[in-house]
Amino acid sequence: MARRNDHTREELVSMTLEQVKNFLEQHPHHELSLRKVAAMIGYVPSTLVNVFGNYNLLLLQAVAQTLDELFAEAEAEMQHVTSPEEALRKLAYCYLDFAQRHPYRWQLIFQHTMNGEELPDWQAERIDNMTGMLEGLIRQITPNKTDNAILEVSRVLWAGVHGITLLSVDDKLFTSTPVDGKALIDNLIDTYLNAWRTEA
Repeated sequence: MARRNDHTREELVSMTLEQVKNFLEQHPHHELSLRKVAAMIGYVPSTLVNVFGNYNLLLLQAVAQTLDELFAEAEAEMQHVTSPEEALRKLAYCYLDFAQRHPYRWQLIFQHTMNGEELPDWQAERIDNMTGMLEGLIRQITPNKTDNAILEVSRVLWAGVHGITLLSVDDKLFTSTPVDGKALIDNLIDTYLNAWRTEA
């Protein structure tokens, strides 16, 4: 069993998150525990509590790592677009593709709960970055709309894309023939934006 001073705090954080990430590539988070994570890196659970604060915050850091990867992929996609409409579509595709490649890591983002504790600023900022990217694209597409209207439509579109992604990842679309999640996303974006643009 390793001792606390065998690694720096930064090394312990990195080792732990790497093990959690690897585990979640194959298994859902509810099969994980503080004791299991500690055993993976050769430490006792109390060491991880000293480093992360508690198991909930350890998982939140894993969520943050996943969000950082998703945001980086989304930003990369934004470098190859010629219009905000295309960017919106690519952002939605990126979300779907990431979830399909890393279903258990993606699920943890939405299944993790703070259990009544306040969300740390460092995590709130990550969420704001993701939602801000979406709101910025909507604002470019319909610059005449109010901030409240842009906020509302961004959440409607995100909720729709999230629902399509969730059902695609879980294979719960219940169709007799295969349905392409990206085709559903195209349908959602085209139909909704066309209707929204024509509103007074």
